Amino acid sequence: MNAPTPRARLAPGRPAAATLGLIDVDIHPRLASWSDLHPWLSAEHRMRLAVYGTRPRHGYVKGPPYHKAQPLACRRDAWPPGGGTPASDPDFLRAQHLDHFGIDIGILNPLSQGQGERNNAFSAALCHATNEWQLAHWVARDPRLRASVTIPYEDPQASAAEIRLRGGDARFAHVLMMSRTAQPAGHPHYWPIYEAAAEVGLPVAFHAFGYSGHTMTNAGWPSYYIEEVSEHATSCQNLLTSLIVEGVFVRFPSLRVVLIECGFAWLPSLGWRLDALWPTLRDEVPHLAELPSETIRRHVWVSTQPIEEPDRPEQLVEIMGWIGWDRILYASDYPHWDFDDPRFAIPAYLGEERRAAIYGGNARALYGW
Repeated sequence: MNAPTPRARLAPGRPAAATLGLIDVDIHPRLASWSDLHPWLSAEHRMRLAVYGTRPRHGYVKGPPYHKAQPLACRRDAWPPGGGTPASDPDFLRAQHLDHFGIDIGILNPLSQGQGERNNAFSAALCHATNEWQLAHWVARDPRLRASVTIPYEDPQASAAEIRLRGGDARFAHVLMMSRTAQPAGHPHYWPIYEAAAEVGLPVAFHAFGYSGHTMTNAGWPSYYIEEVSEHATSCQNLLTSLIVEGVFVRFPSLRVVLIECGFAWLPSLGWRLDALWPTLRDEVPHLAELPSETIRRHVWVSTQPIEEPDRPEQLVEIMGWIGWDRILYASDYPHWDFDDPRFAIPAYLGEERRAAIYGGNARALYGW
């Protein structure tokens, strides 16, 4: 998907059979310019944005820390013909993605628009403006789109206020956090976020990446982009372990978590390892009354992009079966270079019933659509 390629157009209103009822849980809208947020920023914060710009918590402040596989990590055919950056033009996104593949519902997950900002008040202002921008610039222009509640997660009280502000608004699908938080994700520091999400009935979606102020390894900054990309999986293993062991799901039993763009083949082995350790160490965590794998199966959903495909198909079937056929959601990662075309992303050998659940049925059940 890195360069423009001819595709057979789908007849209007007639999506491919494999994508009927399709719900995409990972679309990344972009600002054409930071000025897009001005209508929802105070004069003080507009000045701060113009004079000082954004200041993420880790040391890289200009450009990404690694060379990406493609410009802006995006498909080369995703640039709108009239100018602008990929996924900044609603009309082009509608034509290239929503209409082209017959997508019923798409969830917007904005990246790098205020989360992880060093100044907490500024972070909260940018996140609030981003939420308003999603509604005005995207959802109002295409009812198939749903917004994410973007929150300044390093300021849990401000995050909880933003979540409660959006609670009950059907235009929002879930609360959006990143996988690399400044403290382990289960730490009580973040509990106000989970409390508010559970209160209003919104899942919390953890998307790969984040600006925590720490490296993604336990020893320092890696040399290559491939190392950073592979860390998507390990960051989610760490955050999920923290959520379980700290007792987040015990404290908030209705909380639901979605892991996006982190893969999922690692999930069974994490469950097995925690299950093996729990009997010996359980007196350290008396608040855990069940096997960690049981908590995972009840509270956690995963997305398909990037899907791992072992050489032996039965291995993928076994992995998905352990996770739960009702816990797997289709994600495209549009407009990024490793975008998954829904016509080919989910292997045919899984069978039509399971594919239909992954393409849309599971998301409908999770989000209540």
